Amino acid sequence: MREPVSDINNEMSQPPQSLLERLKDYGQEDVFALWDELSTDERDHLVKDIQNLDLPRIDRIIRCSFRSQGLPAAAIEPVPETNVSTVEKRTMEERERWWKMGLKAISDGKLGVLLLSGGQGTRLGSSDPKGCFNIGLPSGKSLFQLQAERILCIQRLAAQSVNEGSASVTPIHWYIMTSPFTDEPTRKFFESHKYFGLEAEQVTFFQQGTIPCVSRDGRFIMETPYRVAKSPDGNGGVYSALKSSRLLEDMAMRGIKYLDCYGVDNALVRVADPTFLGYFMETGVAAAAKVVRKAYPQEKVGVFVRRGKGGPVSVVEYSELDQSLASAINQETGRLRFCWSNVCLHMFTLEFLNQVANGLEKDSIYHLAEKNIPSIHGHTVGFKLEQFIFDAFPYAPSTALFEVLREEEFAPVKNANGSNFDTPDSARLLVLRLHTRWVVAAGGFLTHSVPLYATGVEVSPLCSYAGENLEAICRGRTFHAPSFTLGLESPKHSETAIRVLSALPFSSKDLVNFFSWGL
Repeated sequence: MREPVSDINNEMSQPPQSLLERLKDYGQEDVFALWDELSTDERDHLVKDIQNLDLPRIDRIIRCSFRSQGLPAAAIEPVPETNVSTVEKRTMEERERWWKMGLKAISDGKLGVLLLSGGQGTRLGSSDPKGCFNIGLPSGKSLFQLQAERILCIQRLAAQSVNEGSASVTPIHWYIMTSPFTDEPTRKFFESHKYFGLEAEQVTFFQQGTIPCVSRDGRFIMETPYRVAKSPDGNGGVYSALKSSRLLEDMAMRGIKYLDCYGVDNALVRVADPTFLGYFMETGVAAAAKVVRKAYPQEKVGVFVRRGKGGPVSVVEYSELDQSLASAINQETGRLRFCWSNVCLHMFTLEFLNQVANGLEKDSIYHLAEKNIPSIHGHTVGFKLEQFIFDAFPYAPSTALFEVLREEEFAPVKNANGSNFDTPDSARLLVLRLHTRWVVAAGGFLTHSVPLYATGVEVSPLCSYAGENLEAICRGRTFHAPSFTLGLESPKHSETAIRVLSALPFSSKDLVNFFSWGL
């Protein structure tokens, strides 16, 4: 429990004795080292800062996390092929069956969506939440808008699958985890964009926690003489945040049984994917993950492994994987032995999320990330403590992996343009290339005045979720790419992009916009 908040005497000349004694119990009394140099307001701020810390919990986390470092980890094995649904072995009949199962569950209100959105776009050159970022698509849509519109599309498809022409839509509830740095701007962004067409009531924001940064000997680092340095507790903080905010109970009350969980910085994420949901339900596992094949042995991605003979499925970061293992080939399949990359696209049962929230809290083991942390000494070499979303998998009694093609579902946006990989430019090109393939597959034609590898068309998520229902729009039609020069990026100009409004089941003309664009 947090320290009880007491009335603070602004004229106090000494730190509150009871609080000082508590800090001594945990070896953290040095936070008051500069007390005599603080103003009255600064003393007040420091006392409140300490009182808001759950000292017993934080001490347990520090001790358990430090103790776990250097302990021998169980040997790793590849995930058995029986645990993986590969693209090459998946039949059309299975895909159709899973799609229909997923849509039925969505129409029954059994799926919730959980978005991990605590990060800022610092590496992208922006202080805004990552989800606000516009990767430069012709439509100018942010990552948040692309994801919201995919939810809208799936809601409509689910309603139509149950009752053709039905106007009754079951909303998919969207739980969005922010951080103290992104919470307010995220909420304002959604409000200013009218929730991108979603009902405000179907979106719930909640904050991940923070935890003090510590020195190499486990003591709190002071950011200023009156403030403890803190950092977000990692995307795995979602489990404790869901529990502390009572949102697991909220999900149960809404009848949600399954949670689709993903990271915000993927421009091609198929939010609330019915096929993945249907597969998950049919296999009956507690946890599942979409995976892509590792592109090459040194690719900097974590991979799914099995810990020990017959042990649980977990994720090993690329930095922890020995180079000889990273390069090892499975002689039967010709693939890398450890080839299934973690791309933060997960599915959990609600029952399992409850178990994980309790299990992770009980074990209290966090990853220690050594950093130069801003402090009263300029910078101090110390640790940020984090949990990761994939820390849940070792707790799962059963786990399945579902292979997807990275060119269809994985367009990460992590680095600024000019970097070698995972930039807004590379993500935009992946989106345009995929949508171009959709148009061609639906019978459309594409002409282009720049090399085709550098251009394409954008299909609104409101029009098609995964390339379906485009024949009536595209068949026999020719789309020119690019139809604009690079400089014409304003919304006014993009309104002149190709619009096809005939033979569509939508009431609003804004639901269908095809944009041609040159990069």
